[in-house]
Amino acid sequence: MAALTREQMLHMFRSMAQIRAFEYRAYELYREGVMRGTTHAYVGEEAIAVGVCSALNQDDTITSTHRGHGHCIAKGGDVNMMMAELLGKESGYSHGKGGSMHIADIDKGILGANGIVGGGMAIATGAALSAKYLNNGKVSVCFFGDGALNQGILAESMNLAAVWKLPVIFVCENNQFAMSARVQVMTSVEDLALRSIGFGIPGVNVDGMDVLAVFRATSEAVERARAGQGPTFIVATTYRFLGHHVGDPLNYRTKEETDVWREKDAIEKLRSYMLDNGVASEDEIAEIEKDVQGKVDVAANAAKAAVEPDPKILMDDIYK
Repeated sequence: MAALTREQMLHMFRSMAQIRAFEYRAYELYREGVMRGTTHAYVGEEAIAVGVCSALNQDDTITSTHRGHGHCIAKGGDVNMMMAELLGKESGYSHGKGGSMHIADIDKGILGANGIVGGGMAIATGAALSAKYLNNGKVSVCFFGDGALNQGILAESMNLAAVWKLPVIFVCENNQFAMSARVQVMTSVEDLALRSIGFGIPGVNVDGMDVLAVFRATSEAVERARAGQGPTFIVATTYRFLGHHVGDPLNYRTKEETDVWREKDAIEKLRSYMLDNGVASEDEIAEIEKDVQGKVDVAANAAKAAVEPDPKILMDDIYK
């Protein structure tokens, strides 16, 4: 794998900063009472989405989860359309009919976030089957959390992907909790990557707080997939800094535990790496942070001012 360029690292930092700014603003909008439904923040997990998507081509595909804003931004999603969708406005990705958990952009290879736990597993596997059939060289990535690890659809999807050597990468984001339940309560195996042994595919553990490590692990899996050698199972260990959703009281973990993980913040880690290695200056990094915050502010204000969807379109875009 070739060394990362300065431009690639700056893009990674920008992408992670963009995700964090977006998520904090989404929480503010919810608390202002201008967002319908709820939202699930990706704060703390940014290195996984950005590290994985940085190893993909634009026409490669991903499936996402209910905590999907980070995946969409990392894959090139439009923050203006995303913010409008969160606020249920006509200018949103689904014209305001899908909300936070249902954002898709086929042109960017984003096959859809999904409110169903594990809902993207078979979709990603199907996309990989299509890529193999068409011989178009595309790779498909399925993001899911540790809470989805025990869904039956994962066993079915992973088995077929292994048997047919499909170009798909299963990425488990182990953020330690399924809602409020710790992963150890639901899974008896300490090393989650061992799950891959039963399917005869590689299982890889990676530090999910290190975007460069995630990029390297994913790049190897992508190379393997494009070479026709089949799927890889990646377990990225991370921690969500905020609650399961905006109203989560967080009474199942301590502030001290969260503080330990905040010390491992992936954005700060990449910032330090770039400064220490002369990749970027403090001023350049500050300019990036100012720029992404400005884009989020513009998106939020535009979304607030946008029009509501016409009730007449309620039944449009539905398979009948």
